[in-house]
Amino acid sequence: MDRLEGAARLMIVSDLDSTMVDHLDPENLSLLRFNALWEAFYRDNSLLVYSTGRSPTSYKQLKIKKPLLTPDVTIMSVGTEIMYGESMVPDAEWECYLNQKWNRDIVTGETAKFPELTPQPEIDQRPHKVSFYVEKDKAMKVMQVLPQCLEKYGLDVKIIYSSGIALDVLPRHAGKGQALAYLLKKFEAKGHVPSNTLVCGDSGNDAELFTVPAVHGVMVSNAQEELLEWYSENAKNNHQITHATERCAAGIIQAIGTFSLGPNVSPRDIRDSLKCTVEICNPGHEVVKFYLFYERWRRGEVERSDHFINNLRLLFNSMGTFVHPSGIEIPFSQCIDELANSYGDQLGMQFRVWVDRVSVAQICSDTWLVKFDKCELCGKDRERRVTTVLLSSRHAELPREFMWIYMHQTWLDGLFSGGEDQRPWLF
Repeated sequence: MDRLEGAARLMIVSDLDSTMVDHLDPENLSLLRFNALWEAFYRDNSLLVYSTGRSPTSYKQLKIKKPLLTPDVTIMSVGTEIMYGESMVPDAEWECYLNQKWNRDIVTGETAKFPELTPQPEIDQRPHKVSFYVEKDKAMKVMQVLPQCLEKYGLDVKIIYSSGIALDVLPRHAGKGQALAYLLKKFEAKGHVPSNTLVCGDSGNDAELFTVPAVHGVMVSNAQEELLEWYSENAKNNHQITHATERCAAGIIQAIGTFSLGPNVSPRDIRDSLKCTVEICNPGHEVVKFYLFYERWRRGEVERSDHFINNLRLLFNSMGTFVHPSGIEIPFSQCIDELANSYGDQLGMQFRVWVDRVSVAQICSDTWLVKFDKCELCGKDRERRVTTVLLSSRHAELPREFMWIYMHQTWLDGLFSGGEDQRPWLF
């Protein structure tokens, strides 16, 4: 929450499954488009929040499978858990708040009396969330009777039904919308309320997000009927909510443009990335742009032309150095030669590159220190390198054109096990 010194320019609060993540897209293209947009134009002054029904364990499993960016805040287990930063520090105040009129043992005991309820796997059961599978016609009856049973014990609960199968029993004050409202109050107390907030969802347990005052909202094109029905009954006159014509993360990008919240053209949508010129150019965009070219060159998706390699030689200082994770120092010129020889080496392969956690510090009038995770997926293998880059202005009269001076990489998560790395010396 304290990553930014002031108010966020934009806060995106998004569900994960079938909203940010499209499970019908094996190439994850819409998610990668969002990643490039966020890291190029938003990471340094905005906040990314995931609001998911997944438990922390299930969320971590999804992160292994999908190229998800690191969020600033993670709201999990249908708004019953709030965690901050990459280390996922829990909000203890929120947990204490939810303990009011809640007793998990009583809830599990009473719900066991409903044979139509099938408990979800243990991984999805949480201290303030008791979860089941139940058919839709039977769910309505449970939702009418169960709260009355629990009221006799002095409990006050909320029951959320979503995806036509999942039923969650939560404390009354839990839920995705309540958790977001709590976050916004914390920002307000610090005088850091985001300039704009965009909430994004596809199912019934996302409906609460759209009830939070003053937010913009997008229902992705693949939104389930239950959410569309809720919208028709409760919010059809709310012009701050839109139903996108694009699926999942592509619908989120579309909504940024619909509400004029900022840049909404992903660098991935610009084919000749090295020629890409935009009004908002910054060191983060420079890094995203380079690694998009790196991916496309190795996938053989750009022309094999000396033009591109010669342009790299202009971008990278002739005296510059790349420090490999093994500790070996290599001249930029050698790295460029190796990249030139690697054209199309990933042709037809599931090879993708993206950057995460881009942070920029201007250390003098014409020099920037940029730190980020370079993530590379090759088939089922994934590697992440913590990367530090020094950039300078190429020309005093063109301060938005950058030259790469220095690059240093280290393995993240202990992926480098020592010994001689036989792969080419690539950036």
